[in-house]
Amino acid sequence: MFRIIFFSFTLLILFSSAASDEMAQKDEILSSRSESPGGDFVLYSSQGKVSLKQFRGKVVLLYFGYTKCPDVCPTSLSIIAQALNELSEEELKSVHGVFISVDPKRDDVQVLDEYVRHFHPNLVGVTGSEGEVTEVARRYGAQYEEVALEGSDFGYAVNHSSVTYLITPEGDLRFMLPHQTPAFVILEAIRYLLADTM
Repeated sequence: MFRIIFFSFTLLILFSSAASDEMAQKDEILSSRSESPGGDFVLYSSQGKVSLKQFRGKVVLLYFGYTKCPDVCPTSLSIIAQALNELSEEELKSVHGVFISVDPKRDDVQVLDEYVRHFHPNLVGVTGSEGEVTEVARRYGAQYEEVALEGSDFGYAVNHSSVTYLITPEGDLRFMLPHQTPAFVILEAIRYLLADTM
C-alpha cells in the first residue's frame, strides 16, 4: 500500500519554519485506500518513450494539464518552477517534473516541448493516445473533460483537476498538493522526500 498525504488549505496555512517536522509527523498517520492511486506508466516526449520507472532515484513532480489552458496550468507550473528554482544544483539532480497533457489531440510532443521549456529545464512534457492518457489519469485520480467553446478559435477547452503529485525516489505516490499550494510548501515536500537519498 502506498502512503499518501493530501494537504488541505487549512494545513497549508499552518505551515511554518517547522514544515519538515510537521510532514514527518503527518507521515505517521497517513490514510490508506483499498486501491491506492499512482503507479508506473509509459507515455511519449520528443525524445521518445518516457516511463515513471526511468526516474527511479529521483523525486518526481507530476501534473496533468494542457498547453492551451488559460490560467490554471501556467499558474501551477510557475509555482512548481519557483520551488525548483530554490533547490541547490545538487538537489536538482535528484528532482524532475513531468507534465502530462490531457489534450492529446492538440498537444503533440513538439508543442509540449516548447511549452514546458518556458517554465523550467527539469520539466518534460509527455502525451500518448487518448486511451493511454485516460488510463494514466484514472490511476492517479485526475479528472478532465472537454467543454465546447462557442465562437472560439480553440473550439473547446479542457476542464481538469489541478493537483501536483509528488512521487518518491522509489516510485510511490506520497503527496497530493492542491491547486495554488505555495511554492515553499512544495519545496519542503521535495526536501522531505529527498532526505533519505541525499
